[in-house]
Amino acid sequence: MSFTDKINADLKTAMKAKDQDAMRTLRAIKSAILLANTDGSGEEMTEERGVKILQKLVKSRKESLDIYVKQGREDLAAPERAEIAVIEKYLPEAMSAEDVEKAVKAVIDQTGASSMKDMGKVMGMATKQLAGQADGKVISGIVRKLLS
Repeated sequence: MSFTDKINADLKTAMKAKDQDAMRTLRAIKSAILLANTDGSGEEMTEERGVKILQKLVKSRKESLDIYVKQGREDLAAPERAEIAVIEKYLPEAMSAEDVEKAVKAVIDQTGASSMKDMGKVMGMATKQLAGQADGKVISGIVRKLLS
């Protein structure tokens, strides 16, 4: 079953169960997929491309959630939390901080990086290798820690 087919099937299930949070979130995912398919790039919707879209959706919802929490708007924060939970079901399991650190150390060894001047090189390779498995902020923090 392809990525898009899985989303459509789960949307039907959510509609039958009258799960409003899941329906709202799955419709947003479907909309993002449709936008990506019609962006003119001609790229086919693959699992990897779908993961990137989902990561963007989670990131934007987490940013909104932070704003709502800071402003004390629990009425707006609750739906964001629910949507994040639904989207994260479709993302691959995130790596632990220790595993990310091991992977970043390997990249540093490969590139021969020794100082913060080499951070761009290390970040480029690390984000490619860990795409979909680790958040960019986590990778960046570990790279900074190891290079400083």
